[in-house]
Amino acid sequence: MSLLPRRWRLPYIALLVVVGLLLSVSALQSYRQGGGTRPWEPFLWEFSSIGVIAGLALGVHALMGRLSGRPWQQQLAAHAVALPLFSLAHIGGMFGLRLLVYGIVGVDYETGDLSTLLVYEGGKDAVTYFSFCLISRGIWMARAAALRAQELERARRELAEARLARLADQVQPHFLFNTLNLISSVMYEDVAAADRLLCQLADLLRQTLAARQRVEHTLGEELALVQPFLALMQARFGPERLIVRIEADAAARACRLPALLLLAPVENAVKHDVARHRGRVTVSVAATHDGGRLQLRISNHGDTPVPEAPPDPDGGLGLRNLRERLQARYGDAARVEFGPDGAGMCLAVELPCGS
Repeated sequence: MSLLPRRWRLPYIALLVVVGLLLSVSALQSYRQGGGTRPWEPFLWEFSSIGVIAGLALGVHALMGRLSGRPWQQQLAAHAVALPLFSLAHIGGMFGLRLLVYGIVGVDYETGDLSTLLVYEGGKDAVTYFSFCLISRGIWMARAAALRAQELERARRELAEARLARLADQVQPHFLFNTLNLISSVMYEDVAAADRLLCQLADLLRQTLAARQRVEHTLGEELALVQPFLALMQARFGPERLIVRIEADAAARACRLPALLLLAPVENAVKHDVARHRGRVTVSVAATHDGGRLQLRISNHGDTPVPEAPPDPDGGLGLRNLRERLQARYGDAARVEFGPDGAGMCLAVELPCGS
């Protein structure tokens, strides 16, 4: 039984018992019609054959596994040796069991002429052997296909994870460079403000580095990164010029999403739209949970736009990064829309709410 996995042992034994009973009942009817007086004999005949065949079938299966991928000449030579051994083992084991039982009960048993027996049983054994070979071949092919599918799925997961990591790596440098450029613009105007902004930036970078290690976290944890970033931008532009609104219900905050997913789109909303408007700019981040889906909206509206600086219709690098990350993580299960929204722009994201 060592050739058979533990979980298949009981089903295998049950199958052998069922086949043995069916053959025995059929043989019993012919036995009685022939005038037989010992009803246990057909059961002995059939189960002695089935029992030996059960062990030999496992040997054939192991042989087919070893021959897989070998040149056909080697396979043919192996079968030429294995077939007669299979038949001799079956005949010897089967009649050995029968003689043993008949000897125990004290009944004579005639095996018949040896040459006739070998031809008769050998023909049946050849059919049985090659049937087992075909069945075993199918099993090994199915197993190989399952292993290939597992390897392919593992490779796909690793590729997706590597792609997500690469896309996530794009976020921090992009955000960092733009933030440093913003800080540098006030460095000579207000040294204290620039120093305060750098300290806030250092704290935010520590949080983003920790978030990158998790790959995925809750929306609540993502907003915990967005809020200090927006506070940093408010300190840069002034709370009168940049107004921030964040609204998310408890169910939405519990949903999981890729780490640092919203930081770049929010950054773009602030950076590009503050530059495009002379007056106030309102940046809103709203999240709701509905029917197992997380719905996110990042919108910005400003007073008096500058006509010479139209918005990027594609949303810039931040939105392209977001689309690629969602496609790699969720495929068609995620939806992204970006376009005008009244006096401003709106990014709408809908994705499965993982927990």
